[in-house]
Amino acid sequence: MQAFPIPAPQFNGASRRVGAASRRVGAGSALNWLQQGWAMFIARPGAWMAMTVIVIVIYVGLATVPLIGPLAAHLLAPVLAAGMLIACQKLAHEQDLAISDLFAGFQQHTSALLTLGVLYMLAMLALAVLAMLLAGSGMAGAMIMHSPLAAGIAFGGVALAGLLWLLLSVPIVMAIWFAPALVVFNAMAPVDALKASFNACLKNILVFLVYAPLVMVLCFFATLPVGLGFLVLGPVLAGSVYASYRDIFLSA
Repeated sequence: MQAFPIPAPQFNGASRRVGAASRRVGAGSALNWLQQGWAMFIARPGAWMAMTVIVIVIYVGLATVPLIGPLAAHLLAPVLAAGMLIACQKLAHEQDLAISDLFAGFQQHTSALLTLGVLYMLAMLALAVLAMLLAGSGMAGAMIMHSPLAAGIAFGGVALAGLLWLLLSVPIVMAIWFAPALVVFNAMAPVDALKASFNACLKNILVFLVYAPLVMVLCFFATLPVGLGFLVLGPVLAGSVYASYRDIFLSA
């Protein structure tokens, strides 16, 4: 079990801008991040599950609003993520956390976090439009042909659009991964935080190639009990993101 307070990682990098430097870590760090996330969850499971329920309710509510709902979900993502990270920091420093910490992003660095949300929203919106145009062009071409190959062409267009969306979403995720933490804990400007996050993820691509499959397996098992496993996995993943930030960047 991870001891509290969690000791700050040793950082061997150098940068003239505090908080902008990142280091390369070993692939084995992926498991350690998840272990730290679990340690944070079991420290206050009730509060964590309550926060997760609130997040789920917010996003389910937004999903019922056509068009605006999904956009608002992306807009709020960095703000709510910041709240979870602040809760993680309090636990790591052996302080008690409160359910209200989830909304701490609305009280500090709010404009910068919302700017992150706007940039994230615009990037995902542009990606979705591009994918839909590609899929639509394939289906339109298939409809014009009126041949046995039409269905295959339509399917190929949709599959290509899906693959393009998946590939282009990776750099967006890399840019947003550490950005809320860098804004909240290092007071970085939104664009600088996105750049630093992307560079850190690129530098540590091997460890994330280990982390991603582990998370996918955990997500699979979390769905088995009617999705209730996400009440546990959600906080664990939030803790792992905080652990990865501490491991790769200067200590918060």
